[in-house]
Amino acid sequence: MKYQELTTKTASELYDSLIALKKELLGLRIQKSMGQLQNTAQIRKNRKDVARIMTRLDQLKNDTGSL
Repeated sequence: MKYQELTTKTASELYDSLIALKKELLGLRIQKSMGQLQNTAQIRKNRKDVARIMTRLDQLKNDTGSL
């Protein structure tokens, strides 16, 4: 997910994406611990996407005062 894609989303859409990514990240961590995860780079990608979403939410919060 690129940052420019996030700039067009609303705060509620960003929160929904954040929750979905965190659930997926938990599943990936469980798979990794059980030795079933084939693509370990997916964990890093999800962590970066979570950080991008949180950064955008912070920017929206600072721009509007609060969400």
